[in-house]
Amino acid sequence: MQFLLAFIVVVPLLGAVAALLPAPPGLKGRNPGQAVLRHGVTVTGAVLLAALVLAAGFDHAHPSKMQATTDISWIPALDVRIHLGTDGISLPLLVLTALLTFLCALYSYFKLPAGPSPKAFVALVLVLESGTLATFAVLDLMLFFLAFEMVLIPMYFLIARWGGDRKQPAAWKFILYTLLGSVIMLLGLLLVGLKSGTFDMVALATDNGRGLTTSVQVIAVLAVGVGLAVKTPMWPLHSWLPDAHTAAPTVGSVLLAGVMLKMGTYGFVRILLPIAPDGMRTFAPYLAAFAVAGIIYGSLACLALARPGAKGDLKRLIAYSSVGHMGFVLLGIATMTPTGVNGALFANIAHGLITGLLFFLVGAIKDRYGTADLDTLSGATGAALYGRAPRLGGLLAFAAVASLGLPGLAGFWGEMLTLFGAFDPAEGLSRPAFLTFMSIGAIGTLLTAAYMLIVVRRVCMGEHRDQPHPVADIQRHEFAAWTPLAALTVLAGLWPAVLLGLTDPAVQKLLAGGKS
Repeated sequence: MQFLLAFIVVVPLLGAVAALLPAPPGLKGRNPGQAVLRHGVTVTGAVLLAALVLAAGFDHAHPSKMQATTDISWIPALDVRIHLGTDGISLPLLVLTALLTFLCALYSYFKLPAGPSPKAFVALVLVLESGTLATFAVLDLMLFFLAFEMVLIPMYFLIARWGGDRKQPAAWKFILYTLLGSVIMLLGLLLVGLKSGTFDMVALATDNGRGLTTSVQVIAVLAVGVGLAVKTPMWPLHSWLPDAHTAAPTVGSVLLAGVMLKMGTYGFVRILLPIAPDGMRTFAPYLAAFAVAGIIYGSLACLALARPGAKGDLKRLIAYSSVGHMGFVLLGIATMTPTGVNGALFANIAHGLITGLLFFLVGAIKDRYGTADLDTLSGATGAALYGRAPRLGGLLAFAAVASLGLPGLAGFWGEMLTLFGAFDPAEGLSRPAFLTFMSIGAIGTLLTAAYMLIVVRRVCMGEHRDQPHPVADIQRHEFAAWTPLAALTVLAGLWPAVLLGLTDPAVQKLLAGGKS
């Protein structure tokens, strides 16, 4: 188990180096580009297999216990250690990251985005995977920061070199926002480490803030929280996200929405809740207020983009929907209750599955029609998917109703548990305030249903003013890449206990200060 977790984190990095080297003569295939794309599928497939074996070997009877741990001294002068481990909170995120990266590599093997060398593309995707997996596996604050930053450069280049219109401004906006947030976060992490005498996240969580004064906790939560909020992204620090998604290639959008946004909310749960509980209690009402503002803002922005004549971009609409969905995650964390935090973690996984599928589908639609403009897709071109590509239209409708939180699909449980958590927040938090936040969040679910159903009506049932020409329906490689996401969306919706059984004991221990 120790070896498996280290293997999962390190192998993508080694694979990235190997991708830049010349392919051995026997493995070149039809051309070097095909060989390196096959290399990407092989490496990400091996990481996914290792993640599944890790999940199978995980002690499900004790999910609150940190398992598969490695603890090696790295910088003794600062007591920085190479400390890895996984519990019921991080394991689902590790598997989700490995799955989505493998599906992106598989999709890219058949549909590589236009851009420079395939070697560089595969290497960047693998570095991105390694950084994301390390973020969810490390248990040292300095290593967490390094892993958190490791994903920025590959995503910048994926947007800037393989993106679409206005890719350079979008890439610069992404890197500047996230780097500025990270600098502030680093100061907060250093404050915690120096004041407590350790950077070890397990020791700090067990101490539960007892070694830090309330003022230090408040400053730490403010500094670290800003960096995490930018990556989440929390309104009003979200403005880099729609531009980045609109410009990014399909696989870039899938990885950005599916796993990178989860790094911010994971940091709130893993670092701030257990290490600085008094500071979190101070800021929880403000975090909840920003969260519900994001829910309403994201929904209203989507409604504005979805209306006829608005020239709304479908990728941009789904990006704004992510602002709303991540608002529910932040609201759950702000309640500081097991119910709310479990709902936040469930919503994280559900968002990764559903929004990953939505971005795959929108990328396929853009490839077929040459545009993601809603007016074009639903207007006089006769682009109604039900008539032209019924399977593609049906799957888009499925992903849309999953995103709006239809009971029986994955999107339902996270939002419901989050609202339940806000109904009865943790001791010391204002219940009337959180009841107000709960009510506003509930209105957000209605707005989400409104814009998603408008999208389905316009794109899947658009007008047929002229004779529609047939469009390629779902291809075999698309079916292979998308089916696991659709199946897991149904499985998580019908059998939520699989995920909640992992997260709940770990969350209970986390909130209790390391006591099971």
